[in-house]
Amino acid sequence: MKSSYLRAGAALACALTLSACGGSDGNMLLGGQFSGVTKTGLVLTNNGGSDLAVTPTGTGTGEFYFPGLLESDDKYDVQVKSIPSNAEKCEPFYNTGRVVYDVLSVRIICTLKQHELRGTVTGLTGANLVLINGSTRVPVPAGATTFSMLKIDEDAPYGITILTQPDNQTCTVANGTGTMGANDVTNVAVTCGPRT
Repeated sequence: MKSSYLRAGAALACALTLSACGGSDGNMLLGGQFSGVTKTGLVLTNNGGSDLAVTPTGTGTGEFYFPGLLESDDKYDVQVKSIPSNAEKCEPFYNTGRVVYDVLSVRIICTLKQHELRGTVTGLTGANLVLINGSTRVPVPAGATTFSMLKIDEDAPYGITILTQPDNQTCTVANGTGTMGANDVTNVAVTCGPRT
């Protein structure tokens, strides 16, 4: 009788010890990194469970972690439930498997929508006019009546200025700065006249 009490007590002590320490279960993180997220709207789920709203950053990159801890050998399946309004798509990578250690390798990559940035040119007769937006340089030939810059991301700022004036002329830019909205920007106007 005494030995059975001892065995039961020992089993209970072992169970309490494992529970207190957590063993290897219920203490595994699930998370990873995201890129291309510049505004709210990205929502993730794991195994179709609770939503995780990802907080955007100024750089568009950052980390995310699901609040619930996972147990060893749990399956995980991270999917994108919704995307920001300025994103073309958001794709998950390394997003399924079974938990062995903390899972920090999930990647969510969002591709932003891009729009045209272009305008008109008036009075250009000289050569060597060069427009610039950020690091993008666009030469505009003599006699041109339109120009087009590289497409830029939705919600990104832009600022078109003149890098090089044309021969014997001076040009000015109107409507050259702003933030790209949901539609192409086509109202930038470059006006050229005789150099004074």
